[in-house]
Amino acid sequence: MAKPLLPDELWAIIEPILPGYTPSPKGGRPRTADRKALTGILFVLKTGIAWEDLPHEMGCGCGMTCWRRLRDWQLDGTWRRIHAALLARLDDAGKIDWERAAIDSSSVRAVFGGAIPAPTPRIAAKPAASTT
Repeated sequence: MAKPLLPDELWAIIEPILPGYTPSPKGGRPRTADRKALTGILFVLKTGIAWEDLPHEMGCGCGMTCWRRLRDWQLDGTWRRIHAALLARLDDAGKIDWERAAIDSSSVRAVFGGAIPAPTPRIAAKPAASTT
């Protein structure tokens, strides 16, 4: 049997981080479950297929549904929170070797110069002591 893209242990970590959803009072088509949408997102990102080629047999909804969920979670910061939670768990388990982590301007580009830095306060030189 193939290894699942979203094991129960990983889903247990991610599920509480995902934003809640309130159905429309007007009704409409039922929303695709978050776990199914996340499985579809992981499948597309892992395999590199186009969103519209997501196999319907997977039961993840259509590719556009998964793409919209990916977009929405990116815009509201959900992916950042998931990443932070997973890093925290790895760090707590001692699975991250921080000695090998490095970041500097040669590996992370500051597009258009980055943010404008705050002005640096200048310290005036001490006046020379007078000898008279």
